[in-house]
Amino acid sequence: MEPDCILHNARIATNGVPSFVEALAIKDGKISAVGSADEILRQRGPATKVIDCGSRTVIPGLNDSHMHPIRGGLNYNMELRWDGVPSLADALRMLKEQAARTPAPQWVRVVGGWTEFQFAERRMPTLDEINAVSPDTPVFVLHLYDRALLNAAALRAVGYTKDTSPPPAGEIQRDRHGNPTGLLIAKPNAMILYATLAKGPKLSREDQMNSTRLFMRELNRFGITSVVDAGGGFQNYPDDYEVVRELHERGEMTVRLAYNLFTQKPKQELGDFQSWTRMTKPGAGDDFYRVNGAGEMLVYSAADFEDFLEPRPDMPEAMDKELEAVVRHLVEHRWPFRLHATYDETITRALDVYEAVNREIPFDGLHWFFDHCETISDRNIERIKALGGGIAVQDRMAFQGEYFVDRYGAQQAQRTPPIRRMLELGVPVGAGTDATRVSSYNPFLSLYWLITGKTVGGMALYPDSNRLDRRDALRLYTAGSSWFSSEDGKKGLIVPEHLADLCVLSADYFTIPEEEIKRLESVLTIVNGQIVYANGPFAKLAPPPLPVSPDWSPVKKYSGYFNQLSTGQVRNQETTIHLCRPRRKLWHPGHWWDFGCDCFAF
Repeated sequence: MEPDCILHNARIATNGVPSFVEALAIKDGKISAVGSADEILRQRGPATKVIDCGSRTVIPGLNDSHMHPIRGGLNYNMELRWDGVPSLADALRMLKEQAARTPAPQWVRVVGGWTEFQFAERRMPTLDEINAVSPDTPVFVLHLYDRALLNAAALRAVGYTKDTSPPPAGEIQRDRHGNPTGLLIAKPNAMILYATLAKGPKLSREDQMNSTRLFMRELNRFGITSVVDAGGGFQNYPDDYEVVRELHERGEMTVRLAYNLFTQKPKQELGDFQSWTRMTKPGAGDDFYRVNGAGEMLVYSAADFEDFLEPRPDMPEAMDKELEAVVRHLVEHRWPFRLHATYDETITRALDVYEAVNREIPFDGLHWFFDHCETISDRNIERIKALGGGIAVQDRMAFQGEYFVDRYGAQQAQRTPPIRRMLELGVPVGAGTDATRVSSYNPFLSLYWLITGKTVGGMALYPDSNRLDRRDALRLYTAGSSWFSSEDGKKGLIVPEHLADLCVLSADYFTIPEEEIKRLESVLTIVNGQIVYANGPFAKLAPPPLPVSPDWSPVKKYSGYFNQLSTGQVRNQETTIHLCRPRRKLWHPGHWWDFGCDCFAF
């Protein structure tokens, strides 16, 4: 049978055997053949689309094992993304321009994907600077899981005043007269930050549809073809899934989604999962949109959100009993599950619960796993292996490794997490980002972190013994992540009968200097055998452009991830400028944070 499409004149990384081939053929959404250019081109027929890749590198479509694209898609068109912005001056200029075009009562939202260490100035914006560039339009700037900055207009919009009662989990910083300053601090978790963000206006249903499609295309720009959605706070099932469900029915999804259900009701978590196990089941759906399981929030008493500006939180005594009830229910109903766990202390207690449940109701091959695991011990990795579990790792340390080192020391940071040890012990490991409210969704930043062991700001965290070579890192981001949606054997390799999801890269991932890895993009992305994104030499193959709505959306002006060429920035990528600033300090309520000499390059 003649192929639908052939790609040739390429260096195709198969993730299988052989490691590299020259050409591939696609038929009915799957890889039908791989091999030399001559043997594959002999299969073409009159209707076969033939694409000359111009000697470029082709890799399997990237698969993020932990992201929040359903929630991210609903909000993408409202968000001013600072992902990849090289300077605070650029960020504030963008903020000022967006504030001027944003109509009342809408806000300007900067929600995750950035760190002050990416900026040339190596600092965060001040409240005075934010108020100066936007005196009238509400501005909400989220920084990781630790704080949010609100200008005066945003404080008015959310109603925080001198008389506002202190929140149960978090702090509204006040001046000496008791008035809110605009700084919200997560203590001990980020609930105050997300509850405040949720007070803002939402997009209309049609704009949410457009927003989700645009966000998927933005992910395609970086070669992402699959994501395991980890749910999220204020993401209720099934209401907040209606947009992506309708896009799926229309055939307009360009990223495959396997989604987890995230409990929304503290102290009522078991009721949520009892309801959902009656409504649906794991695997319900198809290869584009399907139920994956439960989590990453199983019970609120087990949520140890990483905020390395604050001491490690102790989980309450109620955690074990509450977690046991939920896990027992899930295992009884054969639901895969995942649990957010930053610290080894939390993991130890969770494993005690899992092992107790397993003695009564065997897990028996159920795909369950922990997310994050920055400080996990070897002993707990062994326990996970014994129970048949996995670990999904994300590049959160690339965005806040400096904070971790300052609190716990450089030696403790060397295995945050100990990925090499996980692989040595044979535990399934998948890679991801935890985008969009913490890390950026750019997978090449995550691959850069896995390979170099460096933060976005350039701090070296890991020794060679805890770094991956480029092939191993890519495998975690493709075939490795497929285990976490119970789709191992279907995706992540460019071999016959695997799903035809792949991307052609802007440069050769395997040979370019390490510092260039984080600048990679896809120039041609194929999902299910169809071209969903094309740029540069393949621009003529691109699907029709999507309109952007509403008209004031930041996406219309800036796209998503910072693009130096499209935004007209004057920066020469051929020139590297090295700067070194003397020791300086950052103020966080209660302490000065000293990060020594700031050396960086751009």
